[in-house]
Amino acid sequence: MESRSTQASKKYQLDCQYLNSCFSGNDPNNIITKQKLVELLITRSQQELKLIRQTYITLYNKDLLHVLSGIRKNDAFANLVHLRLSEPQDRDADIVRDALFGGRVNLNAVIEVVCTRSSSELHSVKQAYRFRYNSDVEQDITLKAEGGFKEILLAVLKSSRKYGSKVDRSMAMCDAKTLYEAMESGIFVDWKAVISLMSERNTGQLKAILISYKELYGQEFSKFLKCNKCGKFGKELRVVVRGMQYPERFLAKQLNRARQNSNAREVVSRIIISRLEVDIKNISNVFAAKTGWSLGNLVRREFNTSGSGNSHASKANALLAEFLLGLLKRC
Repeated sequence: MESRSTQASKKYQLDCQYLNSCFSGNDPNNIITKQKLVELLITRSQQELKLIRQTYITLYNKDLLHVLSGIRKNDAFANLVHLRLSEPQDRDADIVRDALFGGRVNLNAVIEVVCTRSSSELHSVKQAYRFRYNSDVEQDITLKAEGGFKEILLAVLKSSRKYGSKVDRSMAMCDAKTLYEAMESGIFVDWKAVISLMSERNTGQLKAILISYKELYGQEFSKFLKCNKCGKFGKELRVVVRGMQYPERFLAKQLNRARQNSNAREVVSRIIISRLEVDIKNISNVFAAKTGWSLGNLVRREFNTSGSGNSHASKANALLAEFLLGLLKRC
């Protein structure tokens, strides 16, 4: 009888054969092979996906993610597979890089990553970004971003250096008072004090500050940022603060905004896969409460699964939808 390790090894080898068949260039339009591959990628855990990548290197002497990187921008299926197979920090690094250098700067995608990840996650993303692109994410944001968002994002990224610090409730109360004084001390807001504070506190500590602010002053800090004297910078800061404080609401809003624009496929795919093992169920619930739509129905609409399904394009779209819907069913 074969040992469990031998059986597992053969399973991952078979997975790799399907992957190679799909993306070697020999049979790029084989829907049946892709269908089988979708079934496998839906059911494999993050650890199993890692073992599949390692097995692929052994079998074909190639990095599977490198193979996919070369075709994913022009192949929607390859892009979903690449997102699914990537480690979280590598995936986020790729998302930020594509958002900054993929043509038109997509600041929404950068904000999405920076304001909804913890300081420890951001620290890992920065390391992955440096390793993968031989560049510093903060320098690239300085180069490509503009306006208040640039300053705010850089402050959050700087604060991730303190990712190991524990939450200090007493300090949070003092910092909440500092925020209040910066906002209320005169005709103008002391933005320098606000940004300085954000750059010196990790995300856990910042959330504690925001809780303390409401306890002390009876309203959310983000609500004050809507007032006239806060201007455009206040509105931009509010976006990031709300994302840090309520990531599920923020991501549901991203999905709703995408639903009304032309980039829904990209946003839906990115959020479902990147938040699959984090909070996708809660995001889906918030999205449904806000819009009356289920996330599954959004996937079906964006990938046109109600069509006749006879053309190759229709079959390809149906396969992409099946991939995402299958992932949602795991939650």
